Amino acid sequence: MKITVDRNLCESTGMCTGLAPDLFELDEDGLVVLLNAEPGNDARSAAQQAVRNCPVAAIAIQDGD
Repeated sequence: MKITVDRNLCESTGMCTGLAPDLFELDEDGLVVLLNAEPGNDARSAAQQAVRNCPVAAIAIQDGD
């Protein structure tokens, strides 16, 4: 699993940080910062929740082969 974020889309709602604080934080400007682009499968559920709840679809998950 690989997580990507589009900081240009981020509107600083903080949904991702509340749902997956081990994966995301907000910087001093309020924009999302990805803490771990390739977490283990134990983080899948939290990452998927962050993707589903991001109001601007700034977060995506890509599954590897």
